[in-house]
Amino acid sequence: MSQKMCIFASAMEQNNESKMGIGGLLRRLLPFVLPYRWLLVATLALTFVGSLMAQVNAVVLDRAVDRINALLHLDGGFQWGVAARILITISIILLGKEVLAALITFGQRVFGEKIRINVSRDLSLRVVDRILQFRMAFFSQDGNEPGKLQTRIDRGIMSLSNTVKNFFIDILPLFTSAVLALVLMYAANVYVGLVATAIIPVYFWITAVQGRRMKGWRHRVFGTHQQLSHGILNIIESMGVIKSFNRERVEADKQAALQEQSTDQQLQTRRISFLYEGLKTFVEQIGTVLIIILTAYLVLTDYPGMSIGKIMYHVLLFSNVSAPIRQLHRIYDDLNDALVYAEGFFGILDAEQEVEESGKYHPERVEGRFELCNVEFTYPNGTHAIRDLSMTIEPGKTTALVGLSGAGKSTIVNLLDKFYSPDSGSITLDGVPLGEWDTEALREQIGLVLQKNHIFSGTIEENIRYGRPGATHEEVLEAARKAYIYDQVMALPDGFNSNALQLSGGQQQRIAIARMFLKNPPIIFLDEPTASLDAIATEQIKNSIDAIKQGRTVIVISHNIGQIIDSDALYVLDTGHCVQSGTPTEVYRQGGLYKEIFDASARSMNVDKIADTLT
Repeated sequence: MSQKMCIFASAMEQNNESKMGIGGLLRRLLPFVLPYRWLLVATLALTFVGSLMAQVNAVVLDRAVDRINALLHLDGGFQWGVAARILITISIILLGKEVLAALITFGQRVFGEKIRINVSRDLSLRVVDRILQFRMAFFSQDGNEPGKLQTRIDRGIMSLSNTVKNFFIDILPLFTSAVLALVLMYAANVYVGLVATAIIPVYFWITAVQGRRMKGWRHRVFGTHQQLSHGILNIIESMGVIKSFNRERVEADKQAALQEQSTDQQLQTRRISFLYEGLKTFVEQIGTVLIIILTAYLVLTDYPGMSIGKIMYHVLLFSNVSAPIRQLHRIYDDLNDALVYAEGFFGILDAEQEVEESGKYHPERVEGRFELCNVEFTYPNGTHAIRDLSMTIEPGKTTALVGLSGAGKSTIVNLLDKFYSPDSGSITLDGVPLGEWDTEALREQIGLVLQKNHIFSGTIEENIRYGRPGATHEEVLEAARKAYIYDQVMALPDGFNSNALQLSGGQQQRIAIARMFLKNPPIIFLDEPTASLDAIATEQIKNSIDAIKQGRTVIVISHNIGQIIDSDALYVLDTGHCVQSGTPTEVYRQGGLYKEIFDASARSMNVDKIADTLT
């Protein structure tokens, strides 16, 4: 196991020990169960009746054995009429009991399963609502990668809903049946009841030791499952790169190593579990033997109230006591698994510090003047992206951010859109600190086009309308025309009802630009908006963007000289610092980094040959 894996498992184990036990788990689940209290009451009522039904066999067998024994020793000889009545009575009672028990079990399971399904739905809705409130920093933290986060959520919901099933559908019937069986044993004979009771704490002690022994292994298995899920997701997302470099074997070997580690951990977990289960079965059998010996001894010594029927009576009642105990190790294992997964799941719900902060400021009109003063920012992974940065974005003008990769250009856009908050320094919009702005209101004023934009599963029209959900069909079509995607969409068999995920990268980029046109905001952030487009499409989009830029605050990030040379202002960044600023012409004449970037870009485009060709 890698050092990182060990650290993760250790941290999870410490959190589990300090924050949550089985009692704490049930308390956390209670608010999700209480809305269905009437289903719960019905389930508990059926549980009690079902537990009474479970004792019928023992009572009937007790009476039947004694009646048959008496019949065999009648002075007048064996009487078939009396025997027939006994058999008919036993048959009617036992068959009627089975029919009634089946109906009760059916109702109990239906009600219990309805509680489980509803709780599962509520847990899912709660966690989705929660993660939608989180700031972007949460998703860039170690351990919150998409695959791992999905594993935490999926396994958390599954294990918690199973806990509801275990507790309300399995444990309560078993516990109630065991208690009633013990009461009947004590009522028949105190000594037999004491022997049966003495077995229970030994069984529970072994189960508790088993739980403590297996706790660490469960955390390791959970951590490895997270790595496996994340690894498979990473393979799917990187399939093009993997195949282009012929690295299928490398990735398969990585997964094989993880699978081998997971297999070893699961086998070790099961070996430990089987060892303790065998020990508990042995203790249970000792209890059964002691019950038989003690009851037989009391019958042989003519102890008051003891008869031959009581031997079977006590054996069956002890079976009703031990059967629930036999099931407890499985349920206890499930509960301990749930503790591992619940820790991660409720950790998401409890992450108050991760909730995106929002102010109250919500003006009717936005000018679009951003001011950054001595801003410092470090990503959660430790990357120091912005260092003592000060700049002003003038309203109604186009400002270009230029720099080498990793200079902090996209980070500035993330800060201005409140995806992240600066570590120190201040950022204001129209003179008001960004933290005081209502986050939803702020983002309604901003149109964002990234180098790689997400396309949702759905139709092309649905993806464009994401920019403004209330837009009409005609408005969607007009936005598509402005993004120069209309003709290509109409050429598809299903037109705007086609699946957007089937579009090429360049076409998907135009869909993202169409969203921005549909939103029509006063502030626009363009982060390599034409990176995936061909030259003709780039020119078309540039013309559309030039038209929409009029009178708006625009920040553009691009390595394309043509998109930054006509900006009103330009800031040159180097490792998070602003090293040059001014108009594109002024900054070029200063020399320095911008001139190096500009000249290198011109050379890479073979500007001299292009000029000769044009001439």
